[in-house]
Amino acid sequence: MKQALVDDTEDVSLDFGNEEELAFRKAKIRHPLVTFFHLFFRVSAIVTYVCCDWFSRSFVGCFVTVLLLLSFDFWSVKNVTGRLMVGLRWWNQIDEDGKSHWIFEAGKVSPHNVAATEAEARVFWLGLVICPVIWIVFFFSALFSLKLKWLALVIAGISLQAANLYGYILCKMGSESDVSKLTASFLSQTVFQTACPSDFQKPGLEGLEIHKH
Repeated sequence: MKQALVDDTEDVSLDFGNEEELAFRKAKIRHPLVTFFHLFFRVSAIVTYVCCDWFSRSFVGCFVTVLLLLSFDFWSVKNVTGRLMVGLRWWNQIDEDGKSHWIFEAGKVSPHNVAATEAEARVFWLGLVICPVIWIVFFFSALFSLKLKWLALVIAGISLQAANLYGYILCKMGSESDVSKLTASFLSQTVFQTACPSDFQKPGLEGLEIHKH
Protein backbone atom coordinates (compact mmCIF):
# COMPACT_ATOMS: atom_id res chain seq x y z
CA MET A 1 0.00 0.00 0.00
CA LYS A 2 2.81 2.39 0.91
CA GLN A 3 4.63 1.50 -2.32
CA ALA A 4 1.53 2.38 -4.38
CA LEU A 5 1.26 5.76 -2.69
CA VAL A 6 4.91 6.50 -3.42
CA ASP A 7 4.50 5.59 -7.09
CA ASP A 8 1.42 7.78 -7.44
CA THR A 9 3.23 10.68 -5.85
CA GLU A 10 6.22 10.34 -8.13
CA ASP A 11 4.02 10.46 -11.26
CA VAL A 12 2.54 13.83 -10.28
CA SER A 13 4.18 16.80 -11.99
CA LEU A 14 3.33 20.28 -10.77
CA ASP A 15 4.26 23.22 -12.97
CA PHE A 16 2.68 26.33 -11.57
CA GLY A 17 4.71 28.64 -13.77
CA ASN A 18 3.14 27.42 -17.01
CA GLU A 19 -0.36 27.59 -15.56
CA GLU A 20 0.18 31.16 -14.39
CA GLU A 21 1.56 32.19 -17.77
CA LEU A 22 -1.36 30.54 -19.61
CA ALA A 23 -3.85 32.22 -17.32
CA PHE A 24 -2.19 35.57 -17.96
CA ARG A 25 -2.25 35.08 -21.72
CA LYS A 26 -5.96 34.32 -21.57
CA ALA A 27 -6.69 37.35 -19.43
CA LYS A 28 -8.98 39.73 -21.26
CA ILE A 29 -7.52 43.17 -20.59
CA ARG A 30 -4.50 43.81 -18.38
CA HIS A 31 -4.39 47.61 -18.91
CA PRO A 32 -8.02 48.74 -19.27
CA LEU A 33 -7.27 52.47 -19.00
CA VAL A 34 -4.45 52.29 -21.54
CA THR A 35 -6.62 50.23 -23.90
CA PHE A 36 -9.41 52.79 -23.57
CA PHE A 37 -7.18 55.73 -24.48
CA HIS A 38 -5.61 53.76 -27.34
CA LEU A 39 -9.01 53.98 -29.06
CA PHE A 40 -10.49 57.09 -27.45
CA PHE A 41 -8.56 59.85 -29.21
CA ARG A 42 -8.59 58.28 -32.68
CA VAL A 43 -12.27 57.34 -32.53
CA SER A 44 -13.12 60.78 -31.11
CA ALA A 45 -11.29 62.44 -34.00
CA ILE A 46 -13.28 60.41 -36.53
CA VAL A 47 -16.62 61.06 -34.81
CA THR A 48 -15.87 64.78 -34.48
CA TYR A 49 -14.93 65.01 -38.17
CA VAL A 50 -18.14 63.27 -39.27
CA CYS A 51 -20.47 65.11 -36.91
CA CYS A 52 -18.84 68.54 -36.61
CA ASP A 53 -21.39 70.14 -38.97
CA TRP A 54 -24.15 69.09 -36.59
CA PHE A 55 -22.57 70.72 -33.56
CA SER A 56 -20.87 73.81 -34.93
CA ARG A 57 -20.81 76.02 -37.99
CA SER A 58 -17.24 77.10 -37.28
CA PHE A 59 -14.82 75.42 -39.66
CA VAL A 60 -11.81 76.68 -37.69
CA GLY A 61 -13.17 75.29 -34.42
CA CYS A 62 -13.81 71.85 -35.94
CA PHE A 63 -10.42 71.87 -37.68
CA VAL A 64 -8.52 72.68 -34.49
CA THR A 65 -10.51 70.19 -32.38
CA VAL A 66 -9.91 67.28 -34.76
CA LEU A 67 -6.24 68.20 -35.18
CA LEU A 68 -5.74 68.29 -31.40
CA LEU A 69 -7.38 64.87 -31.03
CA LEU A 70 -5.15 63.47 -33.77
CA SER A 71 -2.07 64.94 -32.09
CA PHE A 72 -3.03 63.50 -28.69
CA ASP A 73 -3.62 60.15 -30.35
CA PHE A 74 -0.24 60.19 -32.09
CA TRP A 75 1.62 61.01 -28.88
CA SER A 76 -0.24 58.49 -26.69
CA VAL A 77 0.04 55.61 -29.17
CA LYS A 78 3.70 56.28 -29.92
CA ASN A 79 4.86 56.76 -26.34
CA VAL A 80 2.44 54.87 -24.08
CA THR A 81 -0.02 52.37 -25.53
CA GLY A 82 2.40 50.58 -27.87
CA ARG A 83 4.90 50.00 -25.08
CA LEU A 84 2.33 48.76 -22.54
CA MET A 85 -0.05 46.82 -24.80
CA VAL A 86 2.34 45.00 -27.15
CA GLY A 87 5.85 45.76 -25.85
CA LEU A 88 6.89 47.78 -28.93
CA ARG A 89 8.49 51.22 -29.16
CA TRP A 90 9.95 53.43 -31.87
CA TRP A 91 11.53 56.85 -31.84
CA ASN A 92 14.07 59.10 -33.51
CA GLN A 93 17.33 60.32 -32.02
CA ILE A 94 20.14 62.57 -33.28
CA ASP A 95 23.74 61.60 -32.59
CA GLU A 96 26.72 63.87 -31.87
CA ASP A 97 27.40 64.31 -35.60
CA GLY A 98 23.90 65.62 -36.19
CA LYS A 99 22.72 62.50 -38.01
CA SER A 100 19.17 61.32 -37.48
CA HIS A 101 18.60 57.69 -36.45
CA TRP A 102 15.28 55.85 -36.33
CA ILE A 103 15.17 53.16 -33.65
CA PHE A 104 12.62 50.35 -33.53
CA GLU A 105 12.44 48.15 -30.44
CA ALA A 106 10.53 45.00 -29.55
CA GLY A 107 10.59 43.97 -25.92
CA LYS A 108 11.88 40.48 -25.18
CA VAL A 109 9.59 38.09 -23.34
CA SER A 110 10.99 36.87 -20.03
CA PRO A 111 9.61 35.62 -16.70
CA HIS A 112 9.87 39.20 -15.41
CA ASN A 113 8.53 40.81 -18.59
CA VAL A 114 5.49 38.84 -19.71
CA ALA A 115 4.09 39.40 -23.18
CA ALA A 116 0.88 41.33 -23.71
CA THR A 117 -2.41 39.51 -23.59
CA GLU A 118 -3.99 38.35 -26.82
CA ALA A 119 -7.01 40.62 -26.31
CA GLU A 120 -4.87 43.72 -25.85
CA ALA A 121 -2.72 42.89 -28.89
CA ARG A 122 -5.84 42.38 -30.99
CA VAL A 123 -7.33 45.71 -29.91
CA PHE A 124 -4.02 47.47 -30.50
CA TRP A 125 -3.49 46.23 -34.05
CA LEU A 126 -7.13 46.54 -35.12
CA GLY A 127 -7.23 50.15 -33.95
CA LEU A 128 -3.88 50.85 -35.57
CA VAL A 129 -4.94 49.46 -38.98
CA ILE A 130 -8.63 50.31 -39.29
CA CYS A 131 -8.50 54.01 -38.42
CA PRO A 132 -5.99 55.01 -41.15
CA VAL A 133 -8.17 53.15 -43.65
CA ILE A 134 -11.16 55.23 -42.53
CA TRP A 135 -9.16 58.44 -43.03
CA ILE A 136 -8.24 57.29 -46.55
CA VAL A 137 -11.96 56.84 -47.25
CA PHE A 138 -12.53 60.39 -45.93
CA PHE A 139 -9.83 61.63 -48.31
CA PHE A 140 -11.55 60.29 -51.41
CA SER A 141 -14.95 61.41 -50.10
CA ALA A 142 -13.73 64.98 -49.58
CA LEU A 143 -11.95 64.95 -52.93
CA PHE A 144 -14.89 63.72 -55.00
CA SER A 145 -17.41 65.93 -53.17
CA LEU A 146 -15.10 68.95 -53.72
CA LYS A 147 -14.80 69.71 -50.01
CA LEU A 148 -11.27 70.90 -50.60
CA LYS A 149 -11.00 72.86 -47.36
CA TRP A 150 -11.13 69.57 -45.43
CA LEU A 151 -8.37 67.90 -47.43
CA ALA A 152 -5.57 69.39 -45.33
CA LEU A 153 -7.16 67.98 -42.16
CA VAL A 154 -7.76 64.56 -43.73
CA ILE A 155 -4.17 64.42 -45.00
CA ALA A 156 -2.94 65.28 -41.50
CA GLY A 157 -5.04 62.42 -40.11
CA ILE A 158 -3.66 59.96 -42.66
CA SER A 159 -0.07 61.10 -42.06
CA LEU A 160 -0.14 60.94 -38.25
CA GLN A 161 -1.87 57.58 -38.01
CA ALA A 162 0.02 56.00 -40.91
CA ALA A 163 3.30 57.07 -39.27
CA ASN A 164 2.44 55.12 -36.12
CA LEU A 165 1.29 52.13 -38.17
CA TYR A 166 4.51 52.12 -40.20
CA GLY A 167 6.68 52.51 -37.11
CA TYR A 168 5.05 49.64 -35.25
CA ILE A 169 5.16 47.36 -38.29
CA LEU A 170 8.93 47.91 -38.40
CA CYS A 171 9.12 47.23 -34.67
CA LYS A 172 7.25 43.98 -35.17
CA MET A 173 9.25 42.78 -38.17
CA GLY A 174 12.66 44.26 -37.40
CA SER A 175 14.70 47.20 -38.59
CA GLU A 176 14.11 48.92 -41.91
CA SER A 177 17.20 47.31 -43.44
CA ASP A 178 15.97 43.86 -42.44
CA VAL A 179 12.60 44.52 -44.05
CA SER A 180 14.31 45.73 -47.23
CA LYS A 181 16.51 42.63 -47.35
CA LEU A 182 13.48 40.44 -46.77
CA THR A 183 11.53 42.04 -49.61
CA ALA A 184 14.48 42.07 -52.02
CA SER A 185 15.29 38.42 -51.36
CA PHE A 186 11.70 37.33 -51.87
CA LEU A 187 11.37 39.27 -55.14
CA SER A 188 14.69 38.00 -56.49
CA GLN A 189 13.77 34.40 -55.77
CA THR A 190 10.41 34.91 -57.45
CA VAL A 191 12.02 36.35 -60.59
CA PHE A 192 14.56 33.54 -60.83
CA GLN A 193 11.90 30.90 -60.34
CA THR A 194 9.85 32.43 -63.15
CA ALA A 195 12.86 32.44 -65.49
CA CYS A 196 14.11 28.94 -64.62
CA PRO A 197 11.33 27.04 -62.85
CA SER A 198 13.18 23.72 -62.99
CA ASP A 199 16.30 25.01 -61.25
CA PHE A 200 14.74 26.84 -58.33
CA GLN A 201 12.46 25.85 -55.54
CA LYS A 202 9.41 27.79 -54.49
CA PRO A 203 10.48 31.21 -53.17
CA GLY A 204 10.63 31.32 -49.43
CA LEU A 205 11.89 33.45 -46.59
CA GLU A 206 14.24 30.95 -45.01
CA GLY A 207 17.72 32.08 -44.02
CA LEU A 208 16.67 35.66 -43.32
CA GLU A 209 16.63 36.55 -39.65
CA ILE A 210 14.60 39.49 -38.43
CA HIS A 211 16.40 41.11 -35.52
CA LYS A 212 14.43 42.56 -32.67
CA HIS A 213 16.07 45.08 -30.42
